[in-house]
Amino acid sequence: MPVPMVGREDALQELRHAWERAQALGRCVPAVITGLPGTGKSRLAAAAVQATAPEVTLSGSARLHSPAPYDWLAAVLAGCGPRPQLPVPPQALAWLAQDPDVPRERYTPDALLRLAVTTVRALAGGRPSVLMVEDLHALDPASLNLIAELAGAEMPALLLVTSRPPDEAVNPQLTVRTLERLAGVAGAARCHLNALTAAQTGQILLHVYGQSALADATWRHTGGNPYRLTEVLAVAGGLDGLAQAVRAPAELTAREREVLGCLAEGMPNKQIAKVLGISVRTVTVHVSNLLRKTGASSRTEAALQAVQTTSLARPGG
Repeated sequence: MPVPMVGREDALQELRHAWERAQALGRCVPAVITGLPGTGKSRLAAAAVQATAPEVTLSGSARLHSPAPYDWLAAVLAGCGPRPQLPVPPQALAWLAQDPDVPRERYTPDALLRLAVTTVRALAGGRPSVLMVEDLHALDPASLNLIAELAGAEMPALLLVTSRPPDEAVNPQLTVRTLERLAGVAGAARCHLNALTAAQTGQILLHVYGQSALADATWRHTGGNPYRLTEVLAVAGGLDGLAQAVRAPAELTAREREVLGCLAEGMPNKQIAKVLGISVRTVTVHVSNLLRKTGASSRTEAALQAVQTTSLARPGG
């Protein structure tokens, strides 16, 4: 389903400017894209790579389950195909690449960090490059230190980073410090992606269907989340299917049912966060989604609806 990038033009232009600054200054300029899940961070980053057309793109991300030291660099090396000759001791490179048979020789953290920076610089080879770091919030501490060290390094590169809010990170405090360090580099760009507005949703429907009559209903159904919108459009197919989809009651997630159960018990957000083991900010997002999905005008109304429901998931139940 071809969906245009609406509401992200200014952010894409800022990323282009950051790329131009990196080339003009001959150093690594950070560009950080933040936002909640589904707001299009990866899509914007991919559009930026396409728009800048770098000679070299080094891309890596965290493991899905248990992060290991230097996950980002290990992913970059895995994506290079046959391992190139690099000015790094083979034993250290094997450790950084997370080879299955890692030599027993040990390196201090500072020495490994220097070798990791050397590896990245050698892979880029002084050519205009994009260093793509997806899901910064999920990276291990060693990778976070490497990303922070690369910011401002003497190499013509755009350090393109995507991240969820720090309170969703594996290591929130270290993620905050890393983001602050990236933002502190001269010329750094910062793009925060919010949800789409009803008008922007209408622009997308106009592009896909040639009309935007269902814009408000679609926006309420998806909460302006670009990922949810793409999913709805893909499943709906035509206008009739979209009308049926957006007018049907939205299904609550398991976590949203837990939050709704807490609301029914009269808990404030801070107490809900403590009971469920999540941040207050995350609770606020869930409450907002609940109001949208249930059509309630307030948390009190949502709680009253919950009292009448027998299928709510209770915390710890």
